[in-house]
Order: sequence, then structure tokens, then C-alpha cells
Amino acid sequence: MRTNFDFAPLWRSTIGFDHLADLVDSSLRHTNEDNYPPYNIERFGEDHYRISLAVAGFGVNDIAVTAEQNALTIEGKKPDGNAREYLYQGIAARPFRRVFNLADYVQVKQASFQDGLLVIDLVREVPEAMKPRRIEIGAGTSSSPQIDQKRAA
Repeated sequence: MRTNFDFAPLWRSTIGFDHLADLVDSSLRHTNEDNYPPYNIERFGEDHYRISLAVAGFGVNDIAVTAEQNALTIEGKKPDGNAREYLYQGIAARPFRRVFNLADYVQVKQASFQDGLLVIDLVREVPEAMKPRRIEIGAGTSSSPQIDQKRAA
């Protein structure tokens, strides 16, 4: 018997890094994850990302966006009040909490809300000291540090 695995859940909430083992473990523990609200993750170039959440029925004051070290948390809750009698309610307005894991050095640049979409722009900015650098190889003979220390004495 062959089992097919759908790895799409592994990639839809991770931005900027590929820690496959952690994601597989997390995905297997949360197989019944709620997919509300629906969202897209886009990549623009090497280090620019955008998350768009469809939050119809919510206003700017109903949503909180929190950026921590390696996580972006988006929470939405409608204020209690105006109890209405719906004949049909197709627009979900239930509370939600969505957490996106962020790679090192991924920062939230801005968040905007328009036409029922919450758009969050992210960028990965690796400090110069952490970027790989090319080391020039000099020509000629090289002596070991121990020999240089003996010569200095």
C-alpha cells in the first residue's frame, strides 16, 4: 500500500527558510488545522515577500498584527454587539489567530488594509557581517602562526 503525502501545508505558513523536519513534525501534529481566513503568500525577487489575508467583514480596528523574533501573529475579533438575525450568513466573522513562522532576519516592512484584504509586506535583510564573503588567496609561501610567534620572540 502506497501513501501519498501532500506537502502543501508545510510551505503555506513558512516564509524565507526551509526547516523541513520542524515543518513535517508540526504539520503531522496539526492535521485538522482551520484554514480561516484564507490567505496567499507571494515572493517578489530574492528577499521580498507578501502575505495577503481575506478578512471580509473585519475592520482595521478588529485586527491585530504582532511581529516577534521569528513569528508573525495576526489575530482578528469582531466586537460584541448588534446581534443580528441572519437568514443566511456566508461571510464568516468568527475570531481567528494565524501564526506565520519567519526565518532569521525577515522583518515586517508594512501592513495595509484595503477592500477586505490585509496585506503585509516582508523583507529579508541579512546583516553584512552575516553574509558570505570571498577570501582572497595570496600567492607565495605561508608560515604557521607558531613559527611566526617564535620569530617574534
